[in-house]
Amino acid sequence: MKNLAKFLLFVLLISAGISLLYDYRLKHGTLNLPSARTPEKYTLASTPNVDPKQVASLEALNRERRALVSSVIPSVVAVKTSKKIDVRRQYSLDPFEFFFRNQQGQFRNPNDEALVQNALGSGVIVTNEGHIITNNHVVDQVDEIEVQLSDGRTKKARLVGADSQVDLAVLKIDDPGVKPLKLADSDMVQAGDFVLAIGNPFGFEETVTDGIISSKGRPNRTDAFGDLLQTNAAINPGNSGGPLINLRGEVIGINTAIISRSGGSQGIGFAIPSNTVRTALESLLKRGRIIRGYLGILSRAIQPGQNGADTEGVFVDDVVPGSPAAEAQLQKGDIIHKFNGHEVKNFPMLRSLVAQAEPNKKVELEIMRGGKSLNVATQIKEQPVDYQTSGVLPRRTQPQTPPEPNSQAETNGPLASIHVEDLTPEMARQLDLPNNVQGVLVTSVDPDSGAAELQKGDVIEEINQQPVASISDYNKMVASLDPSQPQVLSVCRHRMRSFLVLRPR
Repeated sequence: MKNLAKFLLFVLLISAGISLLYDYRLKHGTLNLPSARTPEKYTLASTPNVDPKQVASLEALNRERRALVSSVIPSVVAVKTSKKIDVRRQYSLDPFEFFFRNQQGQFRNPNDEALVQNALGSGVIVTNEGHIITNNHVVDQVDEIEVQLSDGRTKKARLVGADSQVDLAVLKIDDPGVKPLKLADSDMVQAGDFVLAIGNPFGFEETVTDGIISSKGRPNRTDAFGDLLQTNAAINPGNSGGPLINLRGEVIGINTAIISRSGGSQGIGFAIPSNTVRTALESLLKRGRIIRGYLGILSRAIQPGQNGADTEGVFVDDVVPGSPAAEAQLQKGDIIHKFNGHEVKNFPMLRSLVAQAEPNKKVELEIMRGGKSLNVATQIKEQPVDYQTSGVLPRRTQPQTPPEPNSQAETNGPLASIHVEDLTPEMARQLDLPNNVQGVLVTSVDPDSGAAELQKGDVIEEINQQPVASISDYNKMVASLDPSQPQVLSVCRHRMRSFLVLRPR
């Protein structure tokens, strides 16, 4: 004990000595401290290089743009979903998975009951009661849906209804203070119109990008893109379900897809027109499902001079017995120019008008028959369950001799580089695909091909908007394709759906 006391006293004396020596050197200037730094002289610019009067119109544009954005932001929400995955099934085949960490840094144990998979999307409030429009693929096959409002509050959302064909879903939150946005008349939208895309890309809420309407209603397309609005406003993963806004703060479309080689925005995005959205919304709210009208005709493109007509309109190639077209006494060779007062310039336009028409209400058609204009009337009926499209039958193609059921069709186009097989329920489970996926599974893609964006494990659900249910369907479609024309594939990758354009090389 005495030794410890002596040691502590020794340490205390040494410390006191060092402190006295430091004070002495500091007072007599013998301690070399860093010298004080001489301040740099600087002068900031006090006036802008541009006279504000010279850019008064740009300043006004800035103020107007701010007013537009601030007025619509409160109506846009971030959609956050979660789904429980059975990790016992996911990892039981691989004993080494036990030793790997997940994204949160936790060990994945095959004995755990479930792993929660989270996803992001966007939505827009469209009613005073709190109804929200988003994409079906954002909320498809999930266990929980939550929306985050612009003020940071989160609300549990209820799925009112959804439809995979138009890729729309309606959610509902309970909040009396919501501010809905008006659905505009998308028929008035024209290429060149200024637009804003607002959403939740990569989890960055309230992201605003701007651009124009790049194209609308291409008459030569019979795939889904012919009915969508194209924009160059930046749209990225997470923007799905968010609104495309016009200068009046109205919704002209719901962002739904992009064409991209990188997975991010490359200036080609697509939105579902607001008129289609309104029809789907009202049908889902009133009936719980989308009621699609149908006319019941086969059609094809008009050749110049055909039946004394120009190139605008829809040529009736055949009439389905018992259909509204048959009740209107339409005949093969008729050309439809107007539908209920709306001009019909091409097939996609007629399909859209028929789909939006309320079933069992009288509609009038203006047709050309034998060089004479006639008016006929009918009632649009609800589309039969086994009907092939959303408004009229697809354009007729020449019959093809189907290949052998177990062989893959030969083609010189970009599809020649894609190797597929039937999608089995077991494979769908392993790939964690949505329950309603039907198509063929991509097993490999030849390198340096025009289909390099496809990956092993992708599911081709549609080719040029025609469903693919089996290898047999796939082969028949491939055999009928024109290899000199671009082909549009609807692809499901894990739980995301997108369109892919394959162009001839």
